[in-house]
Amino acid sequence: MAPLHASITLLFLSCVTLSSSLFLLSTPTSLLLTWHMMSISSTHISFSLIFDPQGLLFMSVIMFISSNVLMFSKSYMKHEFYISRFTHLTLLFILSMNMLVLFPHLMILLLGWDGLGITSFLLIIYYQNSKSLAAGMFTAIINRIGDVLILVSIAWLLNNGNWVIFNVWMNDMSMLIATALMTAAMTKSAQIPFSSWLPAAMEAPTPVSALVHSSTLVTGGVFLLIRFFPFLNQFQFFNSFLLIMASLTMLMAGLSAMNEMDMKKVIALSTLSQLGLMMMSLALAIPSLTLFHLLTHALFKALLFMAAGNIIFTSSHNQDLRLMGLAGPSIPLSSTSMLIANMALFGAPFLAGFYSKDLILEEILFSQSNALVFMIAFFATGLTSGYSLRMMMMILWSPKHSIPCSNLSDMNFPISASMWMMTLAAIMGGCALNWILQAPMIPFMISFPQKLLTPLVIILGMVISWNMSKPILTSILLNFPKTLHSSSSMWFLVNLTSQLVIKSPFMTSHMLTLTSENGWLEVSSSQGMLNSFTYISSSLQLTQSKMMNKFLLMGAIMIIPLMLTL
Repeated sequence: MAPLHASITLLFLSCVTLSSSLFLLSTPTSLLLTWHMMSISSTHISFSLIFDPQGLLFMSVIMFISSNVLMFSKSYMKHEFYISRFTHLTLLFILSMNMLVLFPHLMILLLGWDGLGITSFLLIIYYQNSKSLAAGMFTAIINRIGDVLILVSIAWLLNNGNWVIFNVWMNDMSMLIATALMTAAMTKSAQIPFSSWLPAAMEAPTPVSALVHSSTLVTGGVFLLIRFFPFLNQFQFFNSFLLIMASLTMLMAGLSAMNEMDMKKVIALSTLSQLGLMMMSLALAIPSLTLFHLLTHALFKALLFMAAGNIIFTSSHNQDLRLMGLAGPSIPLSSTSMLIANMALFGAPFLAGFYSKDLILEEILFSQSNALVFMIAFFATGLTSGYSLRMMMMILWSPKHSIPCSNLSDMNFPISASMWMMTLAAIMGGCALNWILQAPMIPFMISFPQKLLTPLVIILGMVISWNMSKPILTSILLNFPKTLHSSSSMWFLVNLTSQLVIKSPFMTSHMLTLTSENGWLEVSSSQGMLNSFTYISSSLQLTQSKMMNKFLLMGAIMIIPLMLTL
C-alpha cells in the first residue's frame, strides 16, 4: 500500500472514531462485546472488545497522527528502496496499538502488547547498521521485561478465572499482580530505572520517532495503568511508589536534556519528562487529567519530531545542535512549527500543552502532596522551558557554524500539508479536548500566588537558559565535571544498562574459558604438543633458511684473520 493511500484511509478512520467517541460521550455509555470461545472446567475463555469514549478518542488521535506521519514519510523517505516495507510495518504497529486499546481481555491484549514490541524493533533497525541494531536489541530486551511480567500476571489471575480488566477483584495474589502490572507499564513508558532505551531508540527514522516514540508506544504503559486504575488505586504502595519514580524520571530527563547536543535525543528526553508528569498525575489519582495530557502531548510532540526531521533532512542529515543555526529564513514552515510545538511543550498560554499541564500542576498544589515532589515537579517544569528555549536558540537564532546546504526548503506538498494539519492540532487540540474531557470537571480553588507560580517558573527557566552561554555561568558549570557527566549520561543509567553491566561477566567468562576449557590438561596434551612442535619447527626453519649464504659468510670471516697473520 502506498503511504498516501494509507494516510487518507487512516484520516477517514480517525474521523469515524472521533464521531463515535463524541456520540458515546453524549450518552454516556460504553459497549462491551464478548464472544464465548471455549470452557475448560469452570474457566471460560472469551474474546472481548470494548468501545468506550476514552478509548475511541485515543484511537482517533493515534490514527490522525499516523495519517500525517505517513504523509510526511512519503516525501521524507522517497529515496528509500523499501518504502512499501516501511509502510506495512507502520500499519502493523498502528494495528497493534489499536488492539491494545480495544481488547480489555488480558490474554488477547497480549497480542497488541507483544505486537508493539516486535514492530517497534523492526522499525528501529530499519536502516540496518550496527548502531540501529544495537538500539533495537536494547529496546527489545528492556520491553521483554514488561512482556514477561504481563505473562506472569495472567498466570496469577488464574485464581480469578477471569482476565477482563474491569472484572479483576481482590485475592491473595492481588499485591503481586498490581506490582507486575505497574512494573510492566514502567518498562513500556521508560520510567526509572528503565529510561535509557528511549533516547537510544532515536536511531530509528524520524517518522518512526514521531509516531512510535512520542505518541503511541511510550504511552501504551500509561494507558494500561489508566485501564487498571480502579484496581491499582486500592493499594497505597502503588500511589507512593509511582509518585517517587515519576518525579525522579522528570528530574533526570530535564537535567539530561539541558546538556544533550543531539536534537532528536533532546526531544526524546522531553518525552521522557512528560511521561513522568503523566505518571505523577496518575499517582495523584487523577486519571482523567492523565488521559488529557496524554492526548495533548501526542499532538504537539509528533509535530515537534516532524519539524525536527525536516530540519535534519534539509541540513544534510546533521543532528548536532552545535552545527546548526539561522534555519528560520530558509525553512519558515518547519521553524514556525517547531516554535509552536516547543511553546506547547512548556505550557505557553492557549496552546495544546497549556490546558493539561497547567491543570496537573494546579492539582499538585491543590492536593498538598509531599513538599519534595512539589518542588521536583515545578523545577522540572522550569527545566522544560529552559531546554526548549535552548534548542530553539541553537537552531533558529544562533550564527550558523556549518557549511550552508543548498537544498534548504520545506515547500513540499506532503510535508507542508502534514505539518499544517499537525500545527492546527497543536494550537486548537488542547482547547477542543478540554471541552470534550474536562467540561463537567469540579473546579478547585488555589490562591493567587499559587496560580502565578507556574508561569513564573516557566519564565525563570527561560531566563536562566537565555543566560547559560555567559562565560561566568559556563565557568561555574565546568567546575563540576562529575555533575555534568552524570546528567549527560542520564544519571549513569546508560552505563549501568549497557556495556558496563556486561563487561565484568564477559571478562570472567573469558578467564574461565582459558583456565577450564582451554586449561592445563589441553595444554599438556594434544594442543600443547601441537604448539610446541610448531614453535620448534618454525625455529629450525629459520636457522636452515639460506644455509649456503651463511657458509660463505663464515668462510669469508675466517679467511680475514689468516690473511692478516700472513
